[in-house]
Amino acid sequence: MSQPPNTAIPARYVHTNLIARDWQALARFYETIFGCVRVPPERDLAGPDMEAGTGLPAAHLRGVHLRLPGYGDAGPTLEIFTYDRLEERPATAVNRPGFGHLAFSVADVAAGRAAVLAGGGRPVGQVVTVTVAGGGRVTWCYVTDPEGNVIELQAWTG
Repeated sequence: MSQPPNTAIPARYVHTNLIARDWQALARFYETIFGCVRVPPERDLAGPDMEAGTGLPAAHLRGVHLRLPGYGDAGPTLEIFTYDRLEERPATAVNRPGFGHLAFSVADVAAGRAAVLAGGGRPVGQVVTVTVAGGGRVTWCYVTDPEGNVIELQAWTG
C-alpha cells in the first residue's frame, strides 16, 4: 500500500496559550512552582487588528509569555493572557475534548504535587505508577493550577 504524499507545512512549535482570570497571579504560579521565566515585553493589545484576529468586538487582552523549563532561550513559551470580557468556564474535566493538560517532568511526583497544592492548585487524582509496554515505568498524577487548568506531573524510570 502506498503512503499518501507528505502535505505537512514547515512548522516549529512556539507556545501554548492559557486564558486566565488573573494573568499576573497565574504567571507567578508557573514561575514559582515550575521555574518558568518571563519573556518581555508584557502584552497589552487592543484595536481593529485584535478585533479582526480574535473575531471579538472591542477585544482587549493583556498578559505575558513564560519560557518553559528545560529548553533554553529559544524554547517554547506558555502564553498567559486575560481578556477584559471572559466567558464562563465549565468544570474541570480531564476527559473533555480539546485541550487536555500541560505536562511537566519532575524528579519527585509526590513532592511536585505537594508544591502545586501549596501554591494554590487542586488535586484531580492520586499519584500512580504504571508500566508502559516498551517504554518503562512512569509515576504520574493530575493536579490543577489555581485557575483549574489541568497539569500532569510525571517521572519516568527504565
